[in-house]
Amino acid sequence: MIHVQHLTKQFKSAAAKEGAFKGIRTLLSRDYRIKDAVSDINFTIERGEFVGYIGPNGAGKSTTIKMLSGILHPTAGQVQIDGLSPHRERKQVARRLGVLFGQRTQLWWDLPVRDSFDILAAMYGISEQAKAARVAQLSELLELGPFMDTAVRKLSLGQRMRADIAAALLHDPEILFLDEPTIGLDVVAKRSIREFLRSINKELDKTILLTTHDMDDIEQLCGRVIVINNGRLGFDGTIDELRRRIGLPTLIRVTYRYPIHSEALLGSMGASGISEHLQLTQTEERILTAACNRDQLSAMEALRLLEQLGEIEDVHMDEPDFEEIVHRIY
Repeated sequence: MIHVQHLTKQFKSAAAKEGAFKGIRTLLSRDYRIKDAVSDINFTIERGEFVGYIGPNGAGKSTTIKMLSGILHPTAGQVQIDGLSPHRERKQVARRLGVLFGQRTQLWWDLPVRDSFDILAAMYGISEQAKAARVAQLSELLELGPFMDTAVRKLSLGQRMRADIAAALLHDPEILFLDEPTIGLDVVAKRSIREFLRSINKELDKTILLTTHDMDDIEQLCGRVIVINNGRLGFDGTIDELRRRIGLPTLIRVTYRYPIHSEALLGSMGASGISEHLQLTQTEERILTAACNRDQLSAMEALRLLEQLGEIEDVHMDEPDFEEIVHRIY
């Protein structure tokens, strides 16, 4: 569905001058600086995938989305959306795309939500019958009924975001680009948006590319994650592959039936201890917490080693925090 090959976007800005009248001198200067916002990016997204596209501020995420949707022309490389070029065949591609920028709205500020949908339906050439059916379906799925006749400026952020998602889906696109769709939302609103996005991906086979700073969005929704930093791709794979690549440990918290003696324990897990891949991090009277690198030692192997210290009553495992994983890549 989406094929990106050697995609590059450069922006040119006037080189700042120093000294007297520097503003005028900069304005009249022919000296420029070139900044690579996106540099030689390659990836392919298949039909029905839900992909997270993440990176720090200024990494090139929004620039990529704008090139994929045809808003910006690439400096070099190419993009294909279902075999079409978004900046050469914009009308054909626009019918296949739904785009949402979380910090901007495509709804008319002073008009009721229903009127905005009418305008968008006319722009896409949707018939009255098809529009009525689609609005009814989206209104039910996103619970838009209570505020369909309310002016957009009077909506809460969560209501406005739900209406914007409906607007992006009004023409029934095959691909959805979402840029920060849960930014600023409360926990309840985020859960509602996530459940809806998960359902349209699985049940309607929509292809979704999501950019966000909310790592819970990525963990709960995405089967694949692409990491970009300074305009270049740093990783492309599953979340589990990302965890293994970073090598952050799994924490295993074991409760023993009887008290364990910390002195003997420290001796057994010292330099010549049970395993170099199983490190003690904390002990209590009957509780031991150890860090295990799952890429080098499986959970079952770790538990067999920990059984040597006493009879185990309970086990709890904490996987590495995904936000910490991404922080390591940045």
